Amino acid sequence: MDLREERLFGGTAVAPGDLAGNPFRVDRDRIVASPFFARLGGVTQVISPGGSGLLVHNRLTHSLKVASVARGIVERLSGDRELLDKLGGCDPDVVEAAALAHDLGHPPFGHLGERVLDRVARERLGLPDGFEGNAQSYRIVTGTRMDGKTIGLDLTAAVRAALLKYPWTRRTYPDPHPRHLTPTPRGAGGDPMDGSAKFGAYVTELADLRQARAPFAGRLADWQQTAEASVMDTADDIAYAIHDLEDFHRVGVLQQGPVSTELNAWRRDAATLRGMSVEALRATSRRPGHSVELLRRDLHRKDDWICDDDAFDTAVEHVRQELVGGLLAVPFDGSIDAEETIAGFSARWTRRLIDAIHVQPDPPVRSGHVLLGAAQWHEVQVLKFIHHRFVLERPDLALHQRGQARLLVALVDALHAWLVDPDEEARLPRRLHDLVELAQSEVAGLTGEDYGLAPGTRLDTAAMARGRAIVDFVAALTDGQAVGLLEALSGRSRQLWTDAFVL
Repeated sequence: MDLREERLFGGTAVAPGDLAGNPFRVDRDRIVASPFFARLGGVTQVISPGGSGLLVHNRLTHSLKVASVARGIVERLSGDRELLDKLGGCDPDVVEAAALAHDLGHPPFGHLGERVLDRVARERLGLPDGFEGNAQSYRIVTGTRMDGKTIGLDLTAAVRAALLKYPWTRRTYPDPHPRHLTPTPRGAGGDPMDGSAKFGAYVTELADLRQARAPFAGRLADWQQTAEASVMDTADDIAYAIHDLEDFHRVGVLQQGPVSTELNAWRRDAATLRGMSVEALRATSRRPGHSVELLRRDLHRKDDWICDDDAFDTAVEHVRQELVGGLLAVPFDGSIDAEETIAGFSARWTRRLIDAIHVQPDPPVRSGHVLLGAAQWHEVQVLKFIHHRFVLERPDLALHQRGQARLLVALVDALHAWLVDPDEEARLPRRLHDLVELAQSEVAGLTGEDYGLAPGTRLDTAAMARGRAIVDFVAALTDGQAVGLLEALSGRSRQLWTDAFVL
């Protein structure tokens, strides 16, 4: 079996209903035609779509932009074809399909929903794997057989491998597990006893992960991204760094004054700040400039392979000129001029970052084979810092998210109570019933050791099947559907027939 056949093996066969002849294009078409992809239009990127109108990105528009950037990167790397082929290939259709699919498993309410579902899944539902958005995406694109039917999108091995930003399970695969490496690959850190913070597949999809990664054996370490996954991951970083800032400029959240004060204070007081202890900086992190200094030290701690003080200083100054002196200098008023300013900022930065991307045959553990130049890597870190410092840390956003967290917990509890009620079994939502059957077939025969638990640990597979079904059900809702479903389950909704959720 040659490399191309291996990259196709176990995945898409071009069926009569498929519109493309190229299997990788078939994958792309199956993704964009799926309800999983359409759902992303109602899922939070940072602010819930229901509370922000059309001004900010949702998970669907974000995915489309990641796909656009990813194709641009592949074109940029056309001169590195020989090296990319040695690494296992870099097909533009594979990269685009993976970029479109990378957020399919994202639950309602963005990263907040991901953290809440993970905690509830492990603490209340007895799932050792918990929940992880990347693993949930991988679960969706695999093809599970049940009762003669294929569940999931059943994509080619190449696209599934390209989707694996983190090609490991939470605790057990590969061996040694990447969380035990020094340094750890990006995302693999976490509690050594509890598993990685990020991972690409649940134990139930481990055999599929192995099969998708088989063509890359001997070319890449088990924990390394494929070149195509590395392109997708880099494109995601670029889209996040640029387009989320655009959003919050549009809605007036990102203001020139506070950002300017923060960056200018660090440049002015850099020498003094470098003399302060980390504890003192954290205690005064709200003072202008102190959070930038904490960022600099955090980058040295995590990514000393690339972090450089001169490059960091230059990046802060470049972002200050371009963002503070450019985009944020004129408040957004919805005018054509304002939209042109945003479009120019986005195009200029996207091109700058794509042009700085290169392929490295033997990258550091903390990087993929496809990576940004050092100057642009530092600029992306500063842009992401501004988003975190001036958007994610806002008290009004925290207020909103605390309510969303409670909603998700209450929804999981309500569905669990319904699922274990023997008098209501016949009236369970058909999809929830099917998901339980699927999960039962998947966990049958698994042991505690498969999950990295102590030898002899007994698993309550019935409870695990119910738990995974509930998580799958909730993760497939939009923000609005989650709200509407809890309203109905709480007796607060007066509508019997509604499109707020699908049963």
